[in-house]
Amino acid sequence: MRTTLTINGATHDVDADPRTTLLDALRNHLGLTGTKKGCDHGQCGACTVIADGRRINSCLTLACMMDGVEITTIEGLGEPGDLSPLQDAFVRHDGYQCGYCTPGQICSATAMLDEVAQGWPSVVTDDLTGEASLTDTEIAERMSGNLCRCAAYPNIVDAIRDAADRTADQREAAE
Repeated sequence: MRTTLTINGATHDVDADPRTTLLDALRNHLGLTGTKKGCDHGQCGACTVIADGRRINSCLTLACMMDGVEITTIEGLGEPGDLSPLQDAFVRHDGYQCGYCTPGQICSATAMLDEVAQGWPSVVTDDLTGEASLTDTEIAERMSGNLCRCAAYPNIVDAIRDAADRTADQREAAE
C-alpha cells in the first residue's frame, strides 16, 4: 500500500504492507532510527512521536492511517548545535542514562508542554479553571506513559521544568 507521510516537514512516499506500524515505517522504510521500539505494546513510550501536535505511540499506529498528518520525530525537534529547549535541558540536567527512552521522553514532554500552555488539565491538576502548575506530581502524571528503565526520573522532571521555565521567559521577553 502506498502512503504519503509528512515527517519533520518533508514528504515521503512509503510503499508498505497496510499492517506496517508507523514505528516500523519510520525506522525500516525511512531510516529515522531515533524513535525506539521498546515494548511494542504501547506501554513504555519509547516510540512516542508527535502527530498534528499530539503525542502518540507509533508502535500502535498504522502508517497508512497517518496520510495527511504532520508527524514530528526526535530528528525534527533539533540537531547538534541547534537543540530544542527540551533537548538542551535533558543534556544540562543529565535527563538520560542509557538514552534509549530519551527520544520518546523528549517528544512526549514537548507535546505535554504544549498541552499545558493550551490549558489542558491532567487528573492531578488542582484548579481546572486556572493554569496548571508544573509540580513534580503534575509532571509525573503527564509523563506517566513514558518509562525509564534506568530511573533517571528526577533529572527528567528537572529538565522538563527547566525547559518550561526557559520557554515562559522567552515568551515574556518577546512580548
